[in-house]
Amino acid sequence: MKSNIRNAVRRTQQSFEMTTKPKVAKAFKEAKRLELFDIDWYQEHYGTFPHELAAFEDYLEKSKSSNVNPSANFDTELYLRCNVDIYLNGISPLIHYMYHGRHEGRISSGVINRWLPATELVPRDSTTWKDQKIAIVLHVFYADFVAKFAETLRCFPTSVDVFVTAATRQIERDATKTFSKLSNVNRVKSAVCENRGRNFGPFLVNFSKELLNYELMCHMHSKKSLYSGREQTQWFDYLHNFLLKDKHAVKSVLRLFDEHQDLGTYYPSSFWMMPSWVNHWTCNKPFAKGFVDDWGLDISDSFVNYPVGGMFWARPKALEPLLNQAYSYEDFPAEPLPNDGSWLHALERVIGLLSEKQGFKQFFYYPPLGRFTTDKTQISSSYYKTPEQLLGDVSKFDIVSFDIFDTVLRREFNEPDYAKFKLGKELVSQGYFDSPQAFIEQRNEAELACRKAVSFAGDISIYDAYQQLAKDKSLAVALTAQWAEKEFYYDLAMALPKDEMVKIVHELDATGREIWFVTDIYYSKAQITKMLRKIGISIPYKLFVSADIKKRKDAGTMWTYIKQLVDDSGQSFIHIGDNVRSDAQICGDFGLQNVHVLNPMDKWRIAGFEIPTFDDETAIIKWGKLVSNFGRYPYFGE
Repeated sequence: MKSNIRNAVRRTQQSFEMTTKPKVAKAFKEAKRLELFDIDWYQEHYGTFPHELAAFEDYLEKSKSSNVNPSANFDTELYLRCNVDIYLNGISPLIHYMYHGRHEGRISSGVINRWLPATELVPRDSTTWKDQKIAIVLHVFYADFVAKFAETLRCFPTSVDVFVTAATRQIERDATKTFSKLSNVNRVKSAVCENRGRNFGPFLVNFSKELLNYELMCHMHSKKSLYSGREQTQWFDYLHNFLLKDKHAVKSVLRLFDEHQDLGTYYPSSFWMMPSWVNHWTCNKPFAKGFVDDWGLDISDSFVNYPVGGMFWARPKALEPLLNQAYSYEDFPAEPLPNDGSWLHALERVIGLLSEKQGFKQFFYYPPLGRFTTDKTQISSSYYKTPEQLLGDVSKFDIVSFDIFDTVLRREFNEPDYAKFKLGKELVSQGYFDSPQAFIEQRNEAELACRKAVSFAGDISIYDAYQQLAKDKSLAVALTAQWAEKEFYYDLAMALPKDEMVKIVHELDATGREIWFVTDIYYSKAQITKMLRKIGISIPYKLFVSADIKKRKDAGTMWTYIKQLVDDSGQSFIHIGDNVRSDAQICGDFGLQNVHVLNPMDKWRIAGFEIPTFDDETAIIKWGKLVSNFGRYPYFGE
């Protein structure tokens, strides 16, 4: 996959270089002739400019990394999403479209309104916004970022103090010398840091309490990655633009902080090329336990607003519980760290929650509209999609794989343990258990014991769990095997189709796509086949069940197996599923394309409904059915 992308990037770059790069003035005239650049439209969204050409140049530079638009007639984000080779080459999308893309038949469109903020913050001028005491906190790991930050600070609209943590002594010297020469920098304080704590540890170890003396702070760090054979800085450039570099955005942020003393943190909406689930807790909730205990944070939601990438503006008072502590590097996890799932990943996610707990609000910048807002719903805007759009997104792949539970199949009462509860009631009446809850607890403990016995490798079957229960309760294995069958049939009776998704499965089959189902579950392949038949799946398919082949998605072993099958087939592949970790993040780690869809409870939460508690059967029957029906289609837009 990556080699194919690298080749596409190289071909695009060669094609672009073979023709003379158009001069900006000439390109500007062509953009106006084609009605693709509109100075009035652009200034309405992105601030005033001294002349039209300056505005055009502003767009050309920002559009390489940011989803800003030149007019109502060209959608930057769509062009770069549909033409990833242009994005990876760092080519301005409008220039490419005018001189190459429109002749090559590349996909483009007018501006698409993907999200409309419910609130808008309009910055107002005042006599005091320049008087705020500001700290710019920079962590510099890559030496070339010293010059990049210096160029930005040179144009910063107010005087600042600069705090620098550097990866090496040479970077520290260069940063101190370079930043000290800037006329608007009052003082520079620097430190050489240990390779521990990533971008958070160094500034917390060296400067945390001192930052409480400032009204505002901006935290940034050098960030780059190698992908497709070319250094990629688009994510950094996007954050850099709207946190520190773009004059209109920065002045607006400072004015808004000055006018609204209840604003605590600011950052632009999550980088638009990140996956839809980027604002999810993923596997980081266990690492946030200390923050919950110490600060009383509520992390019950699956999705969370946070500065993805760890760069943000904040009112230090809003982060006082974090800053008003003494830190050492030993307080932070040692390298190497995983790509996700650590104390630092959890810390990044609680920045906004801590600010809110302190009584402040978060606010954001949404580049496609050029608006500032306190509306937090942008993080779920990728989950507004009609069935037709979803079908279109996946129909270009040869093999389309689906998770089963909460993706194509829903449970009538949206409670996985309700089948166990119903069986438990029956067993209570027969005198085997004191309550349904007691049965569920012992049945689940038996399953856990089986998993421990195999060191959580591979997977176990429902019959393994009930054999263990027979041993624990001194019961006949044949009897508990009957219980296992009953649990399955209770679950089968409550299995319902997610109608729109089942329809998509059949429509894909009708157009010649190969259908796979991949699930982590303790049921047998034969049992899952019955469930698929129950929900109306009536086409040929391949079925991969963890209990059958002893490989799991969440452990990565299933994806190792699937990846080899896909590579051997030479066909294109995409997987659709509701579990952020096993169906999206881990799947993607193997280089497999995927689409994340919402499970019913996450859709319920995002819609803003009160979260029900399923603590008794009455609540399960009442609320579980409502949640299940609401989540039948796994997007908004049905």
